[in-house]
Amino acid sequence: MSSKGSNYGDIHRYEPARESTAAMIAIVLLTIIEVVLVALFTWGLVTGLGTDPVGNMYLGFLLAAIFIDLSFVLMLYRKEFLPDVMIVKKRRRKWEDLYIREEQADGTSLFGDTVEQFKKAVYPYKEK
Repeated sequence: MSSKGSNYGDIHRYEPARESTAAMIAIVLLTIIEVVLVALFTWGLVTGLGTDPVGNMYLGFLLAAIFIDLSFVLMLYRKEFLPDVMIVKKRRRKWEDLYIREEQADGTSLFGDTVEQFKKAVYPYKEK
């Protein structure tokens, strides 16, 4: 669905989510793995594995695995279950940020209208 107008806040493109069954099953399995990893990490903290150098590396590995697994869950959810929406936003030009009027956006030239000034000096009654 694409709207013809490009007013501020209009939805330019809206594609509904695919909501695939395979993605749902993958998210459920990754969530179960996430729960197991969090349980192992909690068990390691409670038993004091962080005081041993090898146990500290084990806890670090578990923590890294937890965040990597969580990133895959969020990536699958965002890709498969959230709609793709593009909203029109107003783009401001650079000169608007500097509080300059539109006719001043290009600045002033170094010589100005030298030819016109010369014509006025030679013949001051000449109309443009």
